[in-house]
Amino acid sequence: MERIQRAAGAVVGAAVGDALGAPFEFGPPGGFSARFPVPGSGGEMCGGGGWDPGEATDDTQMAVLVAESLLEQDGLDLPDIFARFQRWATADPKDIGLQTEDVLTNGMPWDLAAAIHFQVNQRAAGNGSLMRASTSAVYFAGAAQEVTMDAARRIAALTHGDRAAWEGTAIFHELIRVTFKGIDPVAALADILTRVHPDHRGRYAAVLAPDWHPDRATEFNGAVWPCLGSAVWALRTTDSFEEAIRAAIDLGGDTDTVAAVTGGIAGAYYGLDAIPTHWSRSLHVPLPGFDGRVLHLADLLDLAHRLAR
Repeated sequence: MERIQRAAGAVVGAAVGDALGAPFEFGPPGGFSARFPVPGSGGEMCGGGGWDPGEATDDTQMAVLVAESLLEQDGLDLPDIFARFQRWATADPKDIGLQTEDVLTNGMPWDLAAAIHFQVNQRAAGNGSLMRASTSAVYFAGAAQEVTMDAARRIAALTHGDRAAWEGTAIFHELIRVTFKGIDPVAALADILTRVHPDHRGRYAAVLAPDWHPDRATEFNGAVWPCLGSAVWALRTTDSFEEAIRAAIDLGGDTDTVAAVTGGIAGAYYGLDAIPTHWSRSLHVPLPGFDGRVLHLADLLDLAHRLAR
């Protein structure tokens, strides 16, 4: 499969999962299949819960901000990414994580805001850095393992002071990189785990194990460990992009983010053509704070092409 197919699959797949999952957020398990019992019948991009059909949430909005910074700055410029996040956060987005909002609005400089938040609260292992990682994973997929995992950690640390969030985002970056090389990402997990910080390796090994099921999670899937574990589980236990997304949303809880992470990995694995067009054609990504801009499917495809170059 061509690299651009995987790149577009990762970017669009994450956005599709985000928009599909948003109306079911914090709902019960099985809610998606209960409403849409027949796969492929259409109508699933339904909107609801304050979201229009096809509207992406903060997950994709922040991913776009990361992408545009990487492209416009010709590489990783952490102060620039943080400034874009701040501009967005202060423009009243429909949804923003409590921790992310506090970090971006507490008045501290970019290199201290998340660390100080963590020192004060001692809680920063949410999935908020993982949810936005599809675009940066595509951008760094052509680099070496150490480079892509380091970039993931540094971008994650802008809003999340807990290293657990850094390591989960780094694993996601590496899953995308190996998939671009034609390697089965699930088969690569054993090697990837050796690159995880020793303090966090055991916990990730548990949720990424072949016999792990989201029912065994010890935290809500808004935390980084079960969120990533659930996404890998959805890929491992299904045979198509559509099945993986349905499985992810049917877990309930933080459905938009679990499905976005699943969509990023599954999109890279199966490619753009595997994403149902009745899911992708209505995609739109508002960017509060950026002159009323709204990205549509063609814009996301263009973004993916430029990131992959």
